[in-house]
Amino acid sequence: MKFESNEGSTNHYDERLFLIDEKICELLNDRKKIVKSNLGFPPDKVISSLADEYGFQKEYLQSLFSTIEMEDHYEPTIEPVEFQKYLPVLKAYGNQKVLYTVTYIRQYANASVLYLHMDWEEKEDANFYPDMLDLFINDTYFCHSEGGGGTTGHASHSYIISPALPDDLTGIELVFKEAGRPFVENPTGFEFTISLG
Repeated sequence: MKFESNEGSTNHYDERLFLIDEKICELLNDRKKIVKSNLGFPPDKVISSLADEYGFQKEYLQSLFSTIEMEDHYEPTIEPVEFQKYLPVLKAYGNQKVLYTVTYIRQYANASVLYLHMDWEEKEDANFYPDMLDLFINDTYFCHSEGGGGTTGHASHSYIISPALPDDLTGIELVFKEAGRPFVENPTGFEFTISLG
C-alpha cells in the first residue's frame, strides 16, 4: 500500500511533538515484539477502559488499534518478475463445509505465486462464503494476500510469497489462518496446514 507524501500539510509541525512521536514509535515497536504474528487487538472491555481513562471515543481507539494490526498491509508489495515455471502441488484440506486446494505454484525469479481454491456445496446455504485466510510459512518468507473472487460454490484466492520458494518443496508447510480483522464479531480461530512435501 502506498501513500502520497504529505509534505505540504506538515509545514506547521510543532517540533515539540517530535519527542512524543518518537516515543509512540518506540512503544509501537515494543508492542510488535510481544504480539509477533498473533492478534493483539484489545477486547471491548479494554478499549472501553482506555477510552474512559484517557478521554477518547471508543470508535477512535478501535480505529487506531485496527490500523496498528494492519502493519503487514503496508509492506512493500513484491511484483513477481521473470516467470520460471509451474510447480505442481495438488494438495488439499477439507472440513465439513469447504474443500481447500492448492493445485500449483507459479515460480518467478523473485517470488512465488500460490492460489488457494475453495469449493463448497452452494445448495446447502446460499449465503455462505468462506472466511478470508492469511498465509504463513515461516520467518524466511513474507506472504502477501492479493485478494481473490469467485462465484457461488467456488472461490480462488492468491498470495505472493517472497523470496521465491525452492523448487524442492519438501518440508514446506503452508499455514492458513482466519484473517485477522479487528471488527470481526466472533472470530473462530480457524486454521489449517497443508504440507507440500
